[in-house]
Amino acid sequence: MRVGMAAHFSADGLKFLRGLARNNDRVWFDARKAVYEREVKAPMLAVIEEVNHALAAFAPEHVREPRKAMMRIYRDTRFAADKRPYKTNVAAWWVKRGFVKTTGAGFYFHVTAKEMVVAAGAYMLSPEQLLGVRRHLEAHAAEFRALLAAKKLRAAMDEMEGPSRKRVPRGFAADSPAADLLLHTRWGVSATLPAEAAVEAGLVGEIVRRFRLAAPMVDFLNAGIEAGGGGAKDVW
Repeated sequence: MRVGMAAHFSADGLKFLRGLARNNDRVWFDARKAVYEREVKAPMLAVIEEVNHALAAFAPEHVREPRKAMMRIYRDTRFAADKRPYKTNVAAWWVKRGFVKTTGAGFYFHVTAKEMVVAAGAYMLSPEQLLGVRRHLEAHAAEFRALLAAKKLRAAMDEMEGPSRKRVPRGFAADSPAADLLLHTRWGVSATLPAEAAVEAGLVGEIVRRFRLAAPMVDFLNAGIEAGGGGAKDVW
């Protein structure tokens, strides 16, 4: 299926995701599991493999075995009020080697029935990693602002929005040059495209182009985490 970055999804794959959004239950899914395997899971693994080939040139420590990069479609409902058993997207996360699961800063991609998202940054940090990033931002705020302001990056992706604090965290000066950056709990960029882009032969190129532009920012965030001792000892 790998022919010069030609891996992509099919119209039947998007049709499956539309159906899953309407019928999020095990009976419906089990009756169509073969469709999921063929039209959703297999194409996603092929896309990940293509992306890996590109990452090897500019972010080699983020190359992951496809089945480990791909996120499970099954939701963990043990402690959730929402008991729907399945996610309505198919997603992948390229974490840096040495970090656990979704921690650290990395590269992300998902497809739903309505959209596809290409993102990069730090999204689910442990408290230790969060402190490391904030200390790094305080010491190198101008560098991080310059990375986010890069023209090509801003033309391709938007700064990630998310929850933020009302006050600068304890241990940091309220008048710090990085005060506005320190209020956040996640840092990154993302682009939202129509779901139909996922069925185009240029899908991997669209993902890789954005990952390449965001790579310096991802490296910056991981440098802060590692300097603060927040790199997990997880080998895969």
